[in-house]
Amino acid sequence: MNTRTETDFTPVDPDLYAKAFQLLDPVPEPVAPAAPSPVAVILAAGPVHRPGPVERTLTDSLAFLDAHGWAKHRLIHPEGARCSIGALRAAAGARNAAYRDAGRLLLDEARRQHGKHWKAIPAWNDAHTGPEVRSVWEAAIQRAHQSNL
Repeated sequence: MNTRTETDFTPVDPDLYAKAFQLLDPVPEPVAPAAPSPVAVILAAGPVHRPGPVERTLTDSLAFLDAHGWAKHRLIHPEGARCSIGALRAAAGARNAAYRDAGRLLLDEARRQHGKHWKAIPAWNDAHTGPEVRSVWEAAIQRAHQSNL
């Protein structure tokens, strides 16, 4: 049998096929991630909390106390500080439903933290320290927020 083992092929550059395939199917350039659409950002953020009238009244009242000061034994101090009821009245602007409900919630929280014997906010306010009063305000605001009042 006469089998020929030598070929007449011309040697080829070994990287030639790799170069040809790279030209036909190039490696994609890295692409920076696209900025999310405004709608996607809004949907990802979740629902926006809108405080109810009671939460807003309590929050505004505490902000009033922070700005003007807290007082004991009088509704309005000559320098502008107020007791808890005075702050509620200033924030509510009128003795409306939000004012009454905020007062009830504040007194309920005062009773939870300082005993059931408190009959009114002024007596409770006058018998406690500033940090104790503030703690009740903050807890009442949190309860109003959680209850969506």
